[in-house]
Amino acid sequence: MKKWTYRSLRHSVMTGRLPPGQAVTITGLADELGVSAMPIREALHLLVADGALEHMDNRRVRVPNMTPEKFDETLSARIALETLAAERAMLHVDEARLARMQKLDAEIDEAYDAGDIESGIERNFAFHRCLYETRSSAVLLPLIESVWVRLGPFMREAAEHLAETYRFDRHAEAMQAIRDKDAEALRRAIISDIQDGAGYLGRKRFSDA
Repeated sequence: MKKWTYRSLRHSVMTGRLPPGQAVTITGLADELGVSAMPIREALHLLVADGALEHMDNRRVRVPNMTPEKFDETLSARIALETLAAERAMLHVDEARLARMQKLDAEIDEAYDAGDIESGIERNFAFHRCLYETRSSAVLLPLIESVWVRLGPFMREAAEHLAETYRFDRHAEAMQAIRDKDAEALRRAIISDIQDGAGYLGRKRFSDA
């Protein structure tokens, strides 16, 4: 129950179900998930340690707001970690895994076309995880997921603006680079994928602020 509660709340943050600045309460989350207060309290403690949530002065907990400095650092960390993980994985991706990635990419499009932003974000992370776990599941993948959970609330807003920010299928470019065994092309595709989504929205939001 404890692990399930933690994973459920972490998933909510990572997929943008809980927006930046939103306060959460133990009672409210317990009612929503149908569990007692104890596993919620422990899960919130872990999520604060993860950087996914933060304590407020009145002892409540909320989803952190994004600042320009935090955004820049988080995005840079995501690019550094994910390009490294992709390059390490490239030569170990077989046709079966490529087929899984192709299927996930199609599911992303289907979710966004249906207006299911949360599922689209979830499948997007699954696409990246499918690639990185091939070679970097022990150390790099947990680090990458810790960045995803910090950027998650921001990802929902980014996903809602994909029509204006994401004009090329960077996932298709990444898969072609893997087939070609072109590490530099794969690196460019991963960087562009990150920059075209959350990166574009962050630059636009903070430059207008």
